[in-house]
Amino acid sequence: MSFLARTISICMLLTVTSAFVSPITTRTGLNIQHDQQQCVVYPTDTARFMMGEMETIECDVAIVGGGPAGCTCALYTSRSALKTVILDKNPAIGALAITSHIANYPGVDRSMTGAELLDQMRQQAEQYGTDYRRSQVFMMDCEDGDGQSYSKTIYTPEAIIKARSVVLATGAMGRTAAPYPGEEEYLGQGVSYCATCDGAFYQDSEVAVFGMNLEAIEEAMFLTKFASTVHWICLTRPRPELAELEKDLLSRGNVKQWSLTKLLGVEGDGSGVTGVQIQEKGKDTPEIIPVEGAFIYAAGGGSKPITDFIQGKVELNEDGGVKVDENMETSVKGVYAIGDIRNTSFKQVVVAASDGCIAAMSVEKYLNNRKKVKLDWIHT
Repeated sequence: MSFLARTISICMLLTVTSAFVSPITTRTGLNIQHDQQQCVVYPTDTARFMMGEMETIECDVAIVGGGPAGCTCALYTSRSALKTVILDKNPAIGALAITSHIANYPGVDRSMTGAELLDQMRQQAEQYGTDYRRSQVFMMDCEDGDGQSYSKTIYTPEAIIKARSVVLATGAMGRTAAPYPGEEEYLGQGVSYCATCDGAFYQDSEVAVFGMNLEAIEEAMFLTKFASTVHWICLTRPRPELAELEKDLLSRGNVKQWSLTKLLGVEGDGSGVTGVQIQEKGKDTPEIIPVEGAFIYAAGGGSKPITDFIQGKVELNEDGGVKVDENMETSVKGVYAIGDIRNTSFKQVVVAASDGCIAAMSVEKYLNNRKKVKLDWIHT
């Protein structure tokens, strides 16, 4: 099937996702427009003449996502003399990139920002030969391979990438609904989706946690170790299976629950978050809770794995994360998944980097048909 035909097919099958920006005019002249219900592709004259001239890149390893997992994987595969391409939508929007300080990554100064650490990881991978490209992946084809043929194809508006292996590392910053007012504006400046990452920065401060799912309760519990008050905002009543956890959380002396309460938005100024606006059921007017941190684990934001572009090509777990084995390999031979796209409970930079290392060594073994992994050591 041609690139144009595939693009039209996928637009007919999918409602709008984060993979598309409206409208898009691609390098090949495709004009892609969408609304909430449809996606329509209009082939221009340029598209008709240039479709056969679209850049095609062949590589050993194509990594989708340029966060800590993807950059670590690229570092190892490039050092193994494998031609590696990273396709990164935007280096400034991942979970690490928006983290104000990194205090729990071994060997780095605790004043370092997430963006600074990510820059260093990316530069290190590039120094060993990684081809880093800012590009949005909107579709992929993958077949079980033998490690020798280019059996995987990735589509971007700028190029078609044919690879012997693919590593999925797009993370888990996906949304299930539109963000709340102020959420995006203060993301990384008081708005967070990871209490384990940022909780220590709110010592003796008041914070708000919005959400009634398991993640929200566990994260609120973690925040009680640091915050003077944790305002737990609940739109609905807890599910029966969470009753014991709810009881445990409310037994903490510094937790205040706001039952049947809507989150309306996040307030702030130049210094960051200053409060959250809420609306309690049965009250006529909203009110503002003064807080310095807002941890959102509901429809407005959170940790939904970014898998839209995969389109069912690999098997997912029930929680939406990509299913992998101990080598980080998915249900398709030669396709691997690392980092938060797996939707594990351990959403930490050091864990993502570890995933990247494991996948890289597994890829090297697969592509070179080895019986054992080859260790990456420099002996002097």
